[in-house]
Amino acid sequence: MSDPLAQVIELLRPRAVFSKGISGRGRWAFRYAEFGMPGFCAMTEGRCRLAVDGEEPVILEEGDFVLLPATPAFTMSSIDVALPLHLVPKDPEETAADGSEIRYGQTEGPPDMRQFGGYFAFGSPNAGLLVSLLPRMIHIRGVPRLTGLVRLVGEEAARQDIGRDLILGRLVEILLIEALRAAPAKHAQPGLLRGLGDPRVASALRCMHGDVEHAWTIPELARAAGMSRSAFFDRFVRMVGARPMEYLMAWRMTVAKDLLARKTMALDDVAGRIGYSSASTFSTAFSRHVGVPPGQFMRRSGNPVEPGHAVPS
Repeated sequence: MSDPLAQVIELLRPRAVFSKGISGRGRWAFRYAEFGMPGFCAMTEGRCRLAVDGEEPVILEEGDFVLLPATPAFTMSSIDVALPLHLVPKDPEETAADGSEIRYGQTEGPPDMRQFGGYFAFGSPNAGLLVSLLPRMIHIRGVPRLTGLVRLVGEEAARQDIGRDLILGRLVEILLIEALRAAPAKHAQPGLLRGLGDPRVASALRCMHGDVEHAWTIPELARAAGMSRSAFFDRFVRMVGARPMEYLMAWRMTVAKDLLARKTMALDDVAGRIGYSSASTFSTAFSRHVGVPPGQFMRRSGNPVEPGHAVPS
């Protein structure tokens, strides 16, 4: 059976960039600028306050896990401080370039808050589109294996050993999938996660992801969901935030961009892989959806591909 969430994570191609132990003592507050890259933290001791712009502030406790797929601006502080006392550079790695733990508040004495956090990058040209399918903020409580995964990421990141980058990439993929499937889908904003949390809509999503070449229609997808066409259409839009055919087109073009970026297939083959009968009809649709023709998209990431000719890997 197709797993849309795993497909999205795989296409994002995450790779670990930075992870760090963080502790705090006394009264403290730090304001982080919008970062754009995905960030995460796991609370391992004590409590603190997290206020993400556009979201309700939350109290993080030992065992909590937070994932921000596109890290907007936020303030992190001790419980009794709400206003930022310090601004943090846009690149959080600048706060601890020497490899030491980041310390907030009083520098002397044992910490009353400890967490492990960091950020990573996505290698996909579709990252913006794919991230838009995910919740803006994911706060999970009571899943110890997430804290364990974050620790593994930190331990591996600190090593300079063979296979480090490959292992980090796999660990971050697992971390993302674990976090997303542990997140309460019914409280998520419209998107892929909320759609997969609805059994009827999830059936249609699995059809689209499982056979992207098929010329899906609303009646077919409605039958897969066990609903009337109108009820299915309304429910899909409410859960996913896009009309079914819009979502299908976006997913097809996401797959196409990934295939083009790999530079190993002819345009005819790429077209056929996502359900188009010829390179010309695919090129027209791709240009309309992406804003540039496939050849120009290819030139941005390597050598262009011509219809009927494979691009050397």
